[in-house]
Amino acid sequence: MKFLRKLAIFLIATVAGASMASDPQYPAREIRFVVPWAAGGATDVATRALGRVLAEDGFRLIVENVPGNTAQIGLAKVANSAPDGYVLGMGSSSTLTLAGQGMTSLKPGQFTPIAVASIDPLLLLVPASGPATVEAFIEHMKKNPGKVSIGTPGNNNVNHLFAIMTARSAGTEFINVPYQGGSRVITDLAGKQIDAAVLKPSESKAQIDAGLVKPIAVFAQQRLSFYPNVPTFKEKGFNVFPYGPILQMSYVVGPAGLPAPVRDKLVAAFRKAIQSAQYKAFAEQNGFFVDEVVGGELDTQLVQMQKAFDNIGTKVFK
Repeated sequence: MKFLRKLAIFLIATVAGASMASDPQYPAREIRFVVPWAAGGATDVATRALGRVLAEDGFRLIVENVPGNTAQIGLAKVANSAPDGYVLGMGSSSTLTLAGQGMTSLKPGQFTPIAVASIDPLLLLVPASGPATVEAFIEHMKKNPGKVSIGTPGNNNVNHLFAIMTARSAGTEFINVPYQGGSRVITDLAGKQIDAAVLKPSESKAQIDAGLVKPIAVFAQQRLSFYPNVPTFKEKGFNVFPYGPILQMSYVVGPAGLPAPVRDKLVAAFRKAIQSAQYKAFAEQNGFFVDEVVGGELDTQLVQMQKAFDNIGTKVFK
């Protein structure tokens, strides 16, 4: 009898929740938006900028920073929340990387993809007084095997992958220094507490402009328009993509099972906000790109990316 009562309560709550989520007045209140990284990092800053644009159309985001375990703690909160449209979060390629290593139970199928929020190239940065070129840095690593430290926002993610690829280009080991967010990495890099870092331009632009750190190479197929003097690893003869091109991407998700009317409203609202002149200007100022990949198209892209990261898996990370 107790089981039947609990089942009845659960079914009533589920039906009520679905009814509320399908309400044509959605969103009727603030939306809790989980950023699974520390406050002040690139993802946090971009989410707040996006929130300001969305507010103009009545979508009020309350940002909640839930850092830890390379974004898994925060994203688990999203995956386990009620599918009513009032809890969203920012996923990233990091989750796909971890899944490819069997280090997380989170899978694309546990989320409803909404929209790509940013595509972020990654830079290899050193302090202002560090090696002037990527060739000099690689040579420095060769002369100091296992002693050069590289900071990344988290472990076993795309940043960490590229730090490993940098060390492999030098044919040596390195000291991996993971942090809970990019803002902490750049602070220690500027203070010369670490030798190098793999970060997004949006996480390092202020310190680059202030002359505290300098980018010496970009992990991309071609140079970046906003840093045209920074070479790619490829043009300098270093292969950091031995398993194929890897994309660092952040994207908005909700829990699996969002009702179609809610999902459609979210897709339309985020597409409009991301394609707005205001957000595109913010992206250009902060060194990332925007794309118009939403809904089902994003779902397909995530599945394809997961296959690529599954292929990498334990071939790279130890």
